[in-house]
Amino acid sequence: MALEWVVLSYAAGAEAVMLLLLTLPGLESLRRGLVSVTRSMLRPMLSVVPFCLFLLADIYWKFETLPTCEEEHACSPSEHLRHEKSVMKSHRNSVLIASALVFYWLLYSVTGLIVRIEDLSQRVEKLRHRE
Repeated sequence: MALEWVVLSYAAGAEAVMLLLLTLPGLESLRRGLVSVTRSMLRPMLSVVPFCLFLLADIYWKFETLPTCEEEHACSPSEHLRHEKSVMKSHRNSVLIASALVFYWLLYSVTGLIVRIEDLSQRVEKLRHRE
């Protein structure tokens, strides 16, 4: 299952980099190309959403089937350590899922806003040239 988390972390990283490049000031010359690349990548990157839901279901299933080590002599120290390590990994993976979903939503919203701003600025320029 480690490969799924690597893929999700790369997807979240790519979303974060694209979001950073779109929102950095001073890149107006590159912004039009970045917007077109980002808009073309938004639809394939939508597959992150069901993928995150699948991984969230996997985390839920692991928590449901995880043996409990709450009693005093129920688990050995190594089993208790493995249980704690599994819980920590699940928390880390939950944060990764949340960040991937938030980055996708932000990227979608920011790209839509940039496209709308460009469209409105073109309309303003047309109106100025008419007058």
